[in-house]
Amino acid sequence: MTHVLAIDQGTTSSRAIVFDEALQVKAVGQEEFAQHFPASGCVEHAPEDIWSTTAGTCREALERAGLGPSDIAAIGITNQRETTLVWERATGRPIHRAIVWQDRRTADFCRRLREEGCEALVAERTGLRLDPYFSATKLAWILDHVEGARARAKAGALMFGTVDTYLIWKLTGGAAHVTDATNAARTMLYDIHRGCWDEDLLKLLDIPAAMLPEVRDSAAAFGMTRADLFGRPIPILGVAGDQQAATVGQACFRPGMLKSTYGTGCFALLNTGEKPVTSQNRLLTTIAYQLGGKPTYALEGSIFIAGAVVQWLRDGLKIIREASETQGLAEVADPASSLYMVPAFTGLGAPWWDAECRGAIYGITRATGPAELARAALESVAYQTRDLFDAMRGDWKGSAETVLRVDGGMSASDWSMQFLADMLGAPVDRPVVKETTALGAAFLAAMQAGLCPGPEEFAQSWALERRFQPEMSAQTREARHAGWRDAVRRTLVRPASDDPAPAKPDAAPAAGVSAGSV
Repeated sequence: MTHVLAIDQGTTSSRAIVFDEALQVKAVGQEEFAQHFPASGCVEHAPEDIWSTTAGTCREALERAGLGPSDIAAIGITNQRETTLVWERATGRPIHRAIVWQDRRTADFCRRLREEGCEALVAERTGLRLDPYFSATKLAWILDHVEGARARAKAGALMFGTVDTYLIWKLTGGAAHVTDATNAARTMLYDIHRGCWDEDLLKLLDIPAAMLPEVRDSAAAFGMTRADLFGRPIPILGVAGDQQAATVGQACFRPGMLKSTYGTGCFALLNTGEKPVTSQNRLLTTIAYQLGGKPTYALEGSIFIAGAVVQWLRDGLKIIREASETQGLAEVADPASSLYMVPAFTGLGAPWWDAECRGAIYGITRATGPAELARAALESVAYQTRDLFDAMRGDWKGSAETVLRVDGGMSASDWSMQFLADMLGAPVDRPVVKETTALGAAFLAAMQAGLCPGPEEFAQSWALERRFQPEMSAQTREARHAGWRDAVRRTLVRPASDDPAPAKPDAAPAAGVSAGSV
């Protein structure tokens, strides 16, 4: 038993990857599933699709690897975060579709809570903002809108979980109702300082504590799978939310190290060590991972739409057939075009946090075509990342040099990564192993199973595939970014006076951040 099975349950597909004893990819299974959009700003998944595609891809990966259950020492799970599920304790039947992290239906509820002065409490306890992004108000919405749900929850008949919890419950046949600290930290119900569910927040949202899972370390015993699933019980030994798993997979174990993952959304996490850093620039304070009962904290910037904008070009506008076509289109786009796409399909995340604004395109002319739209879509991801990094420059006062490491589907695009380096004015490092999210989950499980050593030794195996150096002049960079910020201001619903202040390009770097790095 020298192999690890990593489950990577994402927003648009489920994947399972078999890693060997050297944590090298041996086989992959992947299957997309349906996205449901019942109303503007609403995004749902069928829980049955999440489960069936997860179970199916696990079997597919094992078959492709030519392995049986006796070869698998442990399972690691990483998952789309904040997505909210509620199911019956007795039957396991979901009472509503899963409400996805992108969903903005609780924006009005969040606004009322903000007006009532609740945001300070949320930030103090959870490190998060009072926003529809997180699980808590999604859970409250389900309890309020499914007939009899709140009364049944108070009677102990209903269970809540993020996707990891739901999958563990299904994998173990209902024997384990658990989560890890990184996922708990994204619910807006968990005190990241005391390491427990917060009684005041539960009371504020009228959520029964009995619904909530037990919280464990990211590397821990989460339960044994049902014997009939794979032929024998297999221990689940590692769990982390997808962005935290990518942080582990990128070996960002030292304070000051930073990774940025480009999937459906984009998420940048900056390791801040044993002490949480309170952001002054609308970033989130969260748990990067928890080992041995000790949390390691991070600053996080969350962009809701990254790879999803390319998916929209394919499925919505139908101007491409494959995501990879965008690079070729961007390369031939009119260089004189000043087209800006603000992909606020479900609002804007950090550092803007406007749940009500929607997407917009500025600068369209008669010459605008598919190439210009494709380039604007790719550029929008780099612009949003620049906004996050400017905010991080203002918040991070650590003593370590910050390192940027990228992963996720969009990181495979050389054009996108070069433009990202140009817009940041800093090097962008792409690793040899791009499956960093699944790799992080696999490492956590393998470490807990005793198959591999700890974080320091694992970090030595990280290898650089390519470094992208900035080539754009500072004058052009700042002019392009100023155009983007103007487009964002035109898109925001709330007053522009509330915008986060950008870092000055000619300002000295924050303490501990070297010139030319972020």
